Amino acid sequence: MSRASLEKQPHEVAAMFDQVAKRYDLTNDVLSLGQDRRWRSRVVELVDPKPGERILDLAAGTGTSSKPFADAGAEVVPCDFSLGMLEVGKQQQPALPFVAGDGMRLPFADDSFDAVTISFGLRNVQDPLEALRELRRVTRRGGRVVVCEFSRPTWAPFATIYSNYLMRALPPVARAVSSNPDSYVYLAESIQAWPDQRGLALRMVEAGWGRVDWVNLSGGIVALHRSVKP
Repeated sequence: MSRASLEKQPHEVAAMFDQVAKRYDLTNDVLSLGQDRRWRSRVVELVDPKPGERILDLAAGTGTSSKPFADAGAEVVPCDFSLGMLEVGKQQQPALPFVAGDGMRLPFADDSFDAVTISFGLRNVQDPLEALRELRRVTRRGGRVVVCEFSRPTWAPFATIYSNYLMRALPPVARAVSSNPDSYVYLAESIQAWPDQRGLALRMVEAGWGRVDWVNLSGGIVALHRSVKP
């Protein structure tokens, strides 16, 4: 678990996301300098959705990450524990079948999905290992998982610049564009406390997934981890 997750109870994290829901997508776009769109596009490429497949998009928020799967002809199920996010998402994407759910106790039967994915949400689950096990449980044998999460920059000088941005520049920027800027201090702390690329891969294997490969994006700021259910 991340340090920040240990300090906040699940209902507190959910309430935090409820408060930022209305401007969440805009804030992410500003804070990432527009890179979040490219990151999410790479997630879709790695998931490789096929028409007729059933895909779970966990921590889907307002459904921005889910729509490309539906556009590809897959049956996507956006799931999130923040009712505020789901409410905004339903207003913006009324055709998507949003579902409220806890990542540690997913409201789906075993072997329900051809693919599962979670973007920028795993570190906010109180027990990420249990969430990875739940994602495995609801995935069919041979099905795939793609985890998109913040990680560790691979170039040391850039890592220092990035760390300074997270703790010094991110809060004032968040104050200018977010409805709840304090929540982005929590998010910055959770990013710094999160394991590196290899650390997350080891957790996925521990959760029962097969061999894990990962791709670094933006110099390692973000990493995409992919595996298949044995």
